[in-house]
Amino acid sequence: MLTLTRSVGESIRIGEDIEVYVVEVRGGTVRLGFKAPREVTIHREEVYKQIAEAQSLAAEVAADAMAALSAFAPAPDQPTGE
Repeated sequence: MLTLTRSVGESIRIGEDIEVYVVEVRGGTVRLGFKAPREVTIHREEVYKQIAEAQSLAAEVAADAMAALSAFAPAPDQPTGE
């Protein structure tokens, strides 16, 4: 892990197009500002974990739904009645 020291108003670069600014330091809290392209998603860690969990649950539900629907589909080697 890279650890850097920055003061309020200073920034760091990640690649060519992402800049992270130290906006404010108050007590044990640091406010950061980000400049990044729109296609780059930026989330707090706890929000990112919630999103990942929701996506995982959605994938499980989709797999279960597909399995349930496949019970109604004819087997590949059986005629469909046409």
